[in-house]
Amino acid sequence: MRILFVIDGLPGGGAEKVVLTLAAQFLRDGDRVSLISLRDVCEYPLPEGLDYQVVADRCRKPWRKLTELSRRARQLDAAVVRAEQQGQFDLVLSNLHKTDRIVARSRALRERNVWFCLHGVFSASYLGHRTGFDRWMKQQKIKRIYQGRNVVTVSDAVGRDLVEEFALRPAQLKTIYNPFDIAALRAGAEADSERPDGDYLIHVGRFHPGKRHDRLLEAYAQSGIDAPLVLLGQGKPEQEQRLRQLAKTLHIDDRVWFKGFQKNPLPWIKGARMLVFELR
Repeated sequence: MRILFVIDGLPGGGAEKVVLTLAAQFLRDGDRVSLISLRDVCEYPLPEGLDYQVVADRCRKPWRKLTELSRRARQLDAAVVRAEQQGQFDLVLSNLHKTDRIVARSRALRERNVWFCLHGVFSASYLGHRTGFDRWMKQQKIKRIYQGRNVVTVSDAVGRDLVEEFALRPAQLKTIYNPFDIAALRAGAEADSERPDGDYLIHVGRFHPGKRHDRLLEAYAQSGIDAPLVLLGQGKPEQEQRLRQLAKTLHIDDRVWFKGFQKNPLPWIKGARMLVFELR
């Protein structure tokens, strides 16, 4: 089987890691796997045998945002046509919302077996801060992308949120939980890595408003725990700066350690007294 993943870059995020884990398993199963990245950023090692190509947008015209989706869909079409000279794709997996907006406009993929993969709750990310007409417009835009499409989600709750909050009906809606390579996880946890001495708490995750790191910091401040909180992850500079400022406001900046993205966070997790997550 010939499989194509499409994703908006491979920075250090969870969805990106899931894509590469799935790609590696498909390759082990003997499938031919291609991955098209829509940005020239890759912070993970690529599986051996993966056909990886970047289709980055080089447009710098002042009005580029107005034509971005249609322009990038044409760029993707050209890449797909070239790739299918070696055989048609049997399965196409689109990942992350910006990618989905482009893939939905692709002519070359219109007759292919395309599935849109949702990795998180959309209402929290795209509707939580919107009200009135602005909220309704965003709901309609998202509905146009996924209405009548094949959708796979990482949990039943993600699928319910999509259907109920956006009043849409996918052609097919499936839940496939995130994959785990247990042997690789155990081996990775034993790797040599610089990490803090003594007790510490750890959180691993990309800095994004929808992930509510503000709640994590507020809960940590209220807990009275003396052990430092280590944050492994990255995001837009302005988002990280907001979190750093919040830590100062809460008087915990001396105990909240921003350690950036780690290609292998497993030794850090193994050495921690507690792995913590925030709730939306």
